[in-house]
Amino acid sequence: MTNVSVVAKMKGVPHYLRDGTEHKGGMHKMDDGTLHTGKAHTKSSKRLYHFKDLSKTAQAKARPKKKKK
Repeated sequence: MTNVSVVAKMKGVPHYLRDGTEHKGGMHKMDDGTLHTGKAHTKSSKRLYHFKDLSKTAQAKARPKKKKK
């Protein structure tokens, strides 16, 4: 399976930066299985995480805010 097809399978799953900021741009999968920002790897690529893999602090930031009525 190519990196492109693996990333395409995960399209509906949100990915986050370490601080809990949701990433909505391009991404690529490294040989070790981790996802990084950008369509191709550069020195500015950052690792991406699933919600469950974030710290509690980052999860609190990533958690959707409830709308006040």
